[in-house]
Amino acid sequence: MQRKTVRVRRVRRVRGVLPAIAMLTALAAGLTACTDGDGSGTTIDAKAGANAGTGAQPGKYRSLPMPCKAADAKKVKAMLPAPDALAPEARDALYAGVADASYDADRRVGCRWTAQTPTETRLLSVGFERVVSYDRATTSDDDKARQVYGRQLTAANLPAPAPSASPSPNPTPSGSGTPAPGAPTPGAPTPSTGASGSPSPAPELGSRVLEGLGNEAFLDDKLAAAGASAAQARTVRIVFRTSNVIVTVEYSVQPALPGTVPPSGETQDRARQLAQALVERFNE
Repeated sequence: MQRKTVRVRRVRRVRGVLPAIAMLTALAAGLTACTDGDGSGTTIDAKAGANAGTGAQPGKYRSLPMPCKAADAKKVKAMLPAPDALAPEARDALYAGVADASYDADRRVGCRWTAQTPTETRLLSVGFERVVSYDRATTSDDDKARQVYGRQLTAANLPAPAPSASPSPNPTPSGSGTPAPGAPTPGAPTPSTGASGSPSPAPELGSRVLEGLGNEAFLDDKLAAAGASAAQARTVRIVFRTSNVIVTVEYSVQPALPGTVPPSGETQDRARQLAQALVERFNE
């Protein structure tokens, strides 16, 4: 009788454990259902899954390069000839440039150079602005950058280019249908030789929209009095957009001799070459 009682008690204990095991099994199944399919244990957010892919895409660029180093050194030296008597340390400092003060180096940065000779002063600046949209639900970073670029184009009194129906079947080697700076525009009179045998001044190349430079670009060319002298200072500003970054190149030639006017073709050509090098820098 005593052995039989012990066996009954053991059976009751085993039967009491079974409900607890069943509860643990159900709990484990519930936890498995809350994890992802690969068993990694990452919790799936139902709201994130529902909203995935519905917002505007971020821009291509998440940061900006250092502008003083991003500018092509050889082109900078060609744009800013230094006096021969300049000491090596001063020459190095001239071509190193001076960075603009910036409170957010991932949003806006710039660099400036100044070269002065007895006959002229040349100024060069490069600026990068990374545009970010704060309304990702409806506007992407690229769309916001287009708006910023469009406002600058309007401020330069230049019309927006008409959208082309189809790409040109025979593009020019430079990828642009715009005449190269320094070359006469179609329909414009070519430089002629005067009675004295000296060629007439090259035609002025004014402000215009550029093709083949980033996603969209324009050039703003202005003449102004160079200080108190009668000389004319020429300032060429090129603005182009590459994805969600706006790049500005500004090149100014200020002669010291009265009556001197810097040629538009040469000044524009140097600025555009530097801008093209910056496009390639961003595409690396």
